[in-house]
Amino acid sequence: MQGPVKAPTIYDVARAAGVAASTVSRAFARPGRVNAATAERIRRAAAELGYRTGPLARAHDAGRTSMIALVLSDVTNPFYNEIIRGAQAAAAEAGYTVLLTDAQESGEREREALQRTMSTVEGIVLATSRMADPAIRAVARQRPVIVLNRVLTDLPCVVTDNRGGMRRAVEHLAELGHRRVTYAAGPQASWADAMRWWALREAAAELGLQARRIGPFAPVVAGGARAAAELCRGPVTAVVAYNDLMAIGVIRALSAAGVRVPEDTSVVGFDNIFAAELVTPALTTVAAPLHAMGFAAVRNLLAHTRGARTGSNEPVRLPSRLVVRASTGRGSG
Repeated sequence: MQGPVKAPTIYDVARAAGVAASTVSRAFARPGRVNAATAERIRRAAAELGYRTGPLARAHDAGRTSMIALVLSDVTNPFYNEIIRGAQAAAAEAGYTVLLTDAQESGEREREALQRTMSTVEGIVLATSRMADPAIRAVARQRPVIVLNRVLTDLPCVVTDNRGGMRRAVEHLAELGHRRVTYAAGPQASWADAMRWWALREAAAELGLQARRIGPFAPVVAGGARAAAELCRGPVTAVVAYNDLMAIGVIRALSAAGVRVPEDTSVVGFDNIFAAELVTPALTTVAAPLHAMGFAAVRNLLAHTRGARTGSNEPVRLPSRLVVRASTGRGSG
């Protein structure tokens, strides 16, 4: 069996071009100091041999680029702000650079972006991926992968405590006297959406509340507005939205329709993005430790690129907490 083919060196190029290695070095580093015909002969020899120049190319040939990819489902969503900062902090601590990729809420775009970046990075963090499980596993066979905000049993994952956070949200609404809760769902391909709906139903059943689901809706303000249009068709006293952007859209659209928040309808969001405090009324929401999630994901990824393996398939689960603000109030039933 043949061994691995070695990458061509500057000496191979020098032999092929019939010049000294120092001349090859000058041709690439200071082309003005080498005769034009000689420089052209060197470039042609390098191209024929597949010789790479530059620090990134040499690092690539050695399998080390000190770069990792952070793939986001929607870079415009402020949910990712602190995740990005946490990821960059962990990467900088280890001397790595983070390459950001925006999938625009599309599993197909996500796959295409990964195909373009795979060869330049040592590992990948998939943040709220919209790809199917088999596609994620295919990526993980090519590069170390950490899955963020989603659980795959055979891959390392970092998630927030969706179940505990939703439980506290439903308990809060029950304590306010609400007997029915509507869940405004997010994207169909979202693992977090499925977990939040499951947790809401579980908590509602244990507390004797009625639960229903509407949607799915896009996880943006406009998606919340569309959810509000459906909510206005019948009496609803309490709504839990998939995320804060949707909750903000719900509040704005309900208010425009003459529905008072929280006097007529209480609204709860998820994630505690910075805008949750800016909307009127300020949004009650389940706070996720976003900076810690990004930091933990990158730190664990870098450990995996160095050969570390966990002894358990359990995901890293970070705590969530309920932040009570002005968008929730006493229920009328």
